[in-house]
Amino acid sequence: MYTVTDPATGQLIEEIDNATDEEVRAAIERVGRGYRTWRDRPVAERSAIVARAADLFEERADELAAIMTLEMGKRINEGRGEVGIVVDIFRYYAERGPDLIADQPLAIRGGSAVIRKEPIGALLGVMPWNFPCYQVARFVAPNLVLGNTILLKHASICPRSALAIEKILHEAGVPGDVYVNIFASSRQVPSVLADPRIQGVSLTGSEQAGISVAAEAGRNLKRCVLELGGADPLLVLDTADLDETVQAVATARMRNCGQSCNAPKRIIVQSDLYAEFVDRFTKRVADYYVPGDPSDPAVKLPPLASVAAADEVAAQVARAVEQGATLRTGGRRGEGAYLEATVLTDVTPEMDAYREEIFGPVAVLFRAESDDHAIEIANDSPFGLGAAVFGTDPVRLRRAADRLEAGMVYFNKSGGSQADLPFGGIKRSGMGRELGPAGIEEFMNQKSIRL
Repeated sequence: MYTVTDPATGQLIEEIDNATDEEVRAAIERVGRGYRTWRDRPVAERSAIVARAADLFEERADELAAIMTLEMGKRINEGRGEVGIVVDIFRYYAERGPDLIADQPLAIRGGSAVIRKEPIGALLGVMPWNFPCYQVARFVAPNLVLGNTILLKHASICPRSALAIEKILHEAGVPGDVYVNIFASSRQVPSVLADPRIQGVSLTGSEQAGISVAAEAGRNLKRCVLELGGADPLLVLDTADLDETVQAVATARMRNCGQSCNAPKRIIVQSDLYAEFVDRFTKRVADYYVPGDPSDPAVKLPPLASVAAADEVAAQVARAVEQGATLRTGGRRGEGAYLEATVLTDVTPEMDAYREEIFGPVAVLFRAESDDHAIEIANDSPFGLGAAVFGTDPVRLRRAADRLEAGMVYFNKSGGSQADLPFGGIKRSGMGRELGPAGIEEFMNQKSIRL
């Protein structure tokens, strides 16, 4: 069942039945049939349609933001910001896509060759709830330009977002059998991946969901891109302005109510700054991030996406305290899906909170005795999505970046996303890349033609 439940009030707004097996088979037939014509459309036509989609997303930013606020509790201003990134992604691939998929000449011994960049077929996208529009955009935009077709299974709490996205793409000129939204259940995903017309799958979600989908993709020899969990480290090596650094770190951690895979979940501070940083950071979080109505632009901390999500994060905090962590502020559950912004310190390797991902408004702070110690703590994790390093010495920053085990490293900012920069991780954070030039290559046949 797909449902719309307002996490701010707990009110059930709408229920939509899952697709039947026959409807899923019909959807696969549609995208398989659509591929045969979409791949042959000139790339200039496909790019023009993607550019038109960017315009429509921009025009409907307020509508889409309101849907996200209702479905998963996103702050209204953050929803508008998310749509802004969506627009950037569609425009980037509309403008740069034709060059990125142009034939690539290759000098070889005894002659010459060309690498022809072609689509591979119909793809399945399995999308999460935390960024209902952005996550779809980074999968869909490059593949539409390349010439693949899309069967999209969105999160079960985001059906209105799913329908709004489908409507925009069809209005932009994407044919109805090139992009198909389907309210499938997780139970039906294996049969979709087993169908020979489906050539690959992209999933953004939990580690367990990634394991399940990767197993099915491997069993059926299908290409797979996975963007899974993260427990990103943020290292504070030194600072010229402690208050400015504290504000930047708090903003990054609490964005989207802490429900971002690449948020800085482990904040590692040099010992000479640690005590003062903890005091100022805790005060900032307690005073500034007060729960409230996500439709009010002045509110800084919305509810989590669901009561179940809030219960899970609250249980993780309680378990950390039981195991010996210090609760500096927050941790209390409110009505519905609300949870106070929380700061934990004194977390040790024996505690669950040391290595698990806490997907909510919870910051875990660590003391480091040196740069080497900070790197050791940062890399002592099963995840490897992103990382951030704050400091004033460029050489010191680069030295730290070279040693961090992550797919992405940022200097003096945390996380974020932009259309022209590849996004993805290592270790248990997944495989493959989205966005940038790499994002259009994951589901591409790079055909070698010997001239």
